[in-house]
Order: sequence, then C-alpha cells, then structure tokens
Amino acid sequence: MLRFYDPSQGRILLDGIDLRALQPSDLRRCMALVAQEPVLFTGTAEENIRYGRPDASDEEVLQVAEQAQALEFIQKLPEGMQTYLGPGGVQLSGGQRQRLAIARALLRDPQVLLLDEATSALDAASEQQVQLALDKLMLNRTSLVIAHRLSTIVSADRILLIDQGQLVASGTHEELLESSALYLKLARLQFRD
Repeated sequence: MLRFYDPSQGRILLDGIDLRALQPSDLRRCMALVAQEPVLFTGTAEENIRYGRPDASDEEVLQVAEQAQALEFIQKLPEGMQTYLGPGGVQLSGGQRQRLAIARALLRDPQVLLLDEATSALDAASEQQVQLALDKLMLNRTSLVIAHRLSTIVSADRILLIDQGQLVASGTHEELLESSALYLKLARLQFRD
C-alpha cells in the first residue's frame, strides 16, 4: 500500500487508480501507518507526536494525545511532553509506544489508515486502552487492519479471512460467525462469551 515495493502479480487500486500510477510521496501523504512495532524517534514525546503534522498547534497535540489514551501517562513522565524518550522510545512500554504512534496518526488525520497488528504485542489492559484509541482513529476513514486478534476487527464493515495465504471467507463479524467454521473457531478461542 505504501509502495515500499510493488506487487509482482495483480494490482492494488485506490479509488480505481493503480497505485503504481501514483508517486510514492503523494500516496504516503494521504496515509498513516500504525505498525506492530511502532517507530519512535529519538526525541521528546511531543516531537514524536508532532511528526504526524509538524505545523500542528500545541492544543492539537494535546488533544490527539488524549484521544489516543496517551495523555495520562505522558503527564506522569518527568518532564511531561518534553520528556526525552531515548532511541526508539526505550523508556516506554509497548502499549505506551503504540499510543504515541496512534496519537501521531490521529494528528496526521489520514484518508487511509493502515493498522498492521497494532495490538499484538500488548497485554490485556494495554490492549483495551489502545483499542479505544484505535476505534477513535478509524472513525470516518478507510482503514485496512491486519490482525490476528479479532477484538481489533469485530466492528469492521468487511473482514477478509486469509488462511495459508488464501482468501477463504469474507463478510462482517456476524456473517463470518455463521458462514465460516474457521472464523467461528477463532472467535471461540478468543472470546469467552
């Protein structure tokens, strides 16, 4: 999607346009990525969030930090937003790094959001906080979510179930519970009710 490499077969269309027809820089301007291992830069919490949109106001940075469920932990850091996080945010937990990445994506306000296993490395408490932030981030935009944890995708308009590299089912959460034995098995493993 971000054209780090192009497909060797087939094509990817965005609004009917083959991505190969677009300049990578133009394509990347309309997208934001929250990856399994979020990239944080050497610098402060504020600088890491503001990277999403350098011209954002201080108020906007605070607002997205709050929406991403990150403001509370940021305020507890020794120097708040101005706390130096070290290379890759080494001082932060995985959940805290995820929430900073989500705040950055919120600030960017992309047309297309890519979530690549955005909650896979989190404990249950952190996942719940991050999921609240992701739900806000996905509102009113196209979101492409890659996930093994079904809690991340249950409210999706369309879920594509891939097994062994093959598309095996498609539908909403409810439709897949009814039509796909594999999806039902995964749901039973992940949800108690």
